[in-house]
Amino acid sequence: MSRDARWQTLLELLVEQGRLDVDEAATALGVSAATIRRDFDQLAEQQMLVRTRGGALVHGVSYELPLRYKTARQASEKQRIAKAVADLVAPGEAVGLTGGTTTTEVARALAVRPELAAGSPALTIVTNALNIANELAVRPQFKIVVTGGVARPQSYELTGPLAGGVLNQITMDVAVLGVGAFDVTHGASAHDEDEAGINRLLCERAERVVVAADSTKLGKRTFARICATSQVGTLVTDTAVSQETVTAFTEAGVRVLTV
Repeated sequence: MSRDARWQTLLELLVEQGRLDVDEAATALGVSAATIRRDFDQLAEQQMLVRTRGGALVHGVSYELPLRYKTARQASEKQRIAKAVADLVAPGEAVGLTGGTTTTEVARALAVRPELAAGSPALTIVTNALNIANELAVRPQFKIVVTGGVARPQSYELTGPLAGGVLNQITMDVAVLGVGAFDVTHGASAHDEDEAGINRLLCERAERVVVAADSTKLGKRTFARICATSQVGTLVTDTAVSQETVTAFTEAGVRVLTV
C-alpha cells in the first residue's frame, strides 16, 4: 500500500472513529506499528490529526476530508459518471462546475471530448473551484470564468459575497453539482454552509441542473442544503445504486442515468 493510500485510509478511519491507536491502525492496514507512527507524525505536522501518546485524535478541521485525500475513493465510478455528464453538454454552452472530486473528473472529461477541441469558445466554464480553473485554463478553446471569493482548503472552492457577486451577474445553460449527499426528501446537500450557498446560487443561475454523485452519496443528507430535489433535472450515478433509489428519484421527476 502506498503512503498516500495509507494516509487516506487513516484519515477516513479517524473521521469514522474519532481516535485511533497505533496497534489498531497497524492491524487494520497490514503494516508495522513503526510505519503507522511515522504516518501519524507526518500527518500531525500537516495538522491533519492530533498526535497522542500511542495514537491520534481527529483534528477539528478534518471531519470533512480534504479534496486531495478523497480522489481515490470510487475513482472508476467517478470517471464513468464524469464521461456521462460531459456527454450531456453541448458545444458552445455555458457550464457551471462546483468543486469536488467528481466535478473535477467532469472537467477532465470535457477537456478531452473531440467535439470540444476547437471553438470560440467551445465552452464557457464558470467555476468557484480553483483546481478546476487551473486544469482548464491551459485549454485555449475554453473560456474560464472564476467567481472570486475566499478559498476553502478542504475543497479548493471559493465562497463568500465576492463569489456571489459574480454569479448574480451571469446565467448558464447547465450547472453540474458535486454534492456531499443527495436524498429524495431532503434534496442535495454539502458539508459546509458557505459552499452550499454558492452551489445553490449556481443552480439558480442555470437553466438545467445535473447532480453527479456516486451511489454511496444517495439516500443520505449532510449538514447544509444546496437545493430541493425538484430543482434537479438529471442525476448521473453508478450502477451500484439500488432500484428502489432509482424509482424514488424517477417518481420525484429526476431523470436517472446509471453508468
